[in-house]
Amino acid sequence: ARAPPFVGAGWQAGGMCGRYVSARKKAELLEEFQVELDGVEDEPAPDYNVAPTKEVYAVLCRIPKTGGAEPRPVRQLRRVRWGLVPSWAKDPSIGSRMINARIETVAVKPAFRAAFASRRCLIPADGFYEWMPVPGERPGETRKQPYFIHPADGGVLAMAGLYEFWRDPNRPPDDPERWLCTCTVITTTAEDRVGRIHDRMPLLLDRDRWADWLDPEFPDPAALLIPADPGRLRAHPVSTRVNSVRNNGPELIKPVEINQGAGDVMLF
Repeated sequence: ARAPPFVGAGWQAGGMCGRYVSARKKAELLEEFQVELDGVEDEPAPDYNVAPTKEVYAVLCRIPKTGGAEPRPVRQLRRVRWGLVPSWAKDPSIGSRMINARIETVAVKPAFRAAFASRRCLIPADGFYEWMPVPGERPGETRKQPYFIHPADGGVLAMAGLYEFWRDPNRPPDDPERWLCTCTVITTTAEDRVGRIHDRMPLLLDRDRWADWLDPEFPDPAALLIPADPGRLRAHPVSTRVNSVRNNGPELIKPVEINQGAGDVMLF
């Protein structure tokens, strides 16, 4: 049986752990995802410990308010808050519990089904963290060892996500902060090698599916729930410094050696 969630390391029951890396420059993301409209005014610093409720990059398609004679969805790069707040929520605090949506139920769960129908997005990542129970220092003791999982070729991951808008009823109509845009990451069963660490992982999408996934008018979104081809990811153990959201920087993704009882180092 898998160990229960624990405070401080971002485990989420039934989902991926709530941490990933977003260190690409905005210009790289604009080019990689062929973005037409840059909606990010101030470029954030590289983040090696992205946690729930932080502002994160998201690629999405929407029809601009000044759409012209024949308005069409335009691919955009935005910053949104991680933790989806449904439009019907009474307050935004529910978002901290909505960082993941399971692939098996995303089309039917009340919190996600409206967004899944027409508000799908891609969430860029350089990799993500998962925690694995390993033997502790004393017999019968276990601890949680973080791993960094990333593309073998050093490329960017496109995590399948959803976004939603929530209107704050306590703010006046002309308040620019009246609307809150949030997102969630869809999770799926981990591919075999990653499954050795954790049984769930983000739903990653191959490039040839990006356009359909982002299309708000795609007629059958359920047909798009196809994970990227397996075998492209690599993983290595990293320092437990990542457990604290106060720690950030490239040192968090550097490999460390661990002793799993038999003296082997898990690295693949």
